Amino acid sequence: MTNESLLSRITVDPNICHGKPCIRGLRYPVEFLLELLGGGMTFEQILADYSDLETDDLRAVCTYAAHLSRINRVEPLAV
Repeated sequence: MTNESLLSRITVDPNICHGKPCIRGLRYPVEFLLELLGGGMTFEQILADYSDLETDDLRAVCTYAAHLSRINRVEPLAV
C-alpha cells in the first residue's frame, strides 16, 4: 500500500471527535493511537483491543505522523 493510499485512511469530519484526524471516520483519533504506540503497545495488542481497526490503519497513523513532522516547524517539546 502506498503512502497516499495509507493517508486516505485518515479522515477529518467536524462531527466526529471535534474534527480531529481519525481513522476511516471511526472514533479513533490519530493522537490516541499514537499515544498507544508511544506507550509501548504493539500493533498486535492494539488490534486485539480494537477489533474494528486494521493493520493498515496503524500504518496510516505512523505515515501521517511522519508527514506532519516533515511539513511543520519543529520546536522543542515542553515536558
